[in-house]
Amino acid sequence: MKDGPDIAYIASLIGDPVRANMLTALMAGKALTASELAHEAGITLQTASSHLGKLEQGGLLIPRKQGRHKYFSLTSGEVAATLEALMGLAASAGHLRTRPGPKDAALREARVCYNHLAGEMGTRLFDAMVGRGLLVTEGEDVELSAAGAAFVKDFGIDLDALTARRAPVCKQCLDWSERRSHLAGSLGRALLDRFEALGWAKRDGKSRVVTFGPKGRDEFSRLLAG
Repeated sequence: MKDGPDIAYIASLIGDPVRANMLTALMAGKALTASELAHEAGITLQTASSHLGKLEQGGLLIPRKQGRHKYFSLTSGEVAATLEALMGLAASAGHLRTRPGPKDAALREARVCYNHLAGEMGTRLFDAMVGRGLLVTEGEDVELSAAGAAFVKDFGIDLDALTARRAPVCKQCLDWSERRSHLAGSLGRALLDRFEALGWAKRDGKSRVVTFGPKGRDEFSRLLAG
């Protein structure tokens, strides 16, 4: 392709195994230092700096300096959604890099995708909200209905604050393990934060796993049932 976006350049940035490991580590939504990303990728700090420079130049990472430390995070949710979609494509084509382990099942059930809930629990949430008419979808577009707005406010989320931000309130994100959509956008983030605040769920600080306790599972199911 002679004209248009240079997908080969972006693909080459993501396609390198070292850089792919770094980007995947950042999908937990936390900013990490170069040392932490070097550890995730299994390389030296010097080598990591070279890779991080390429990712930053390519617009996939953004650095932030805090005190003596420099942290890196994904540029946007769009980068995370692209990575999630590529994971789904790789899985459906049978390109799995390791044998499934104990965390594989946990990741498939519930995990963080950048800053929102993904996995089976994430798609259950999205499907229930669509089924109850709280979310209205048209193609890839999704928005809250009037009933959805009331539901969100009743659940203790400040919808006015979400709509005042530049970020989209609702977005669909293709879930790599479920091959269906889960809810992204500022509402997706707010819902996961609310689940944690209520004690229903807890993020694993060392991975992308989100764990729902027995009470949290019951409350989550009641919330979806309405």
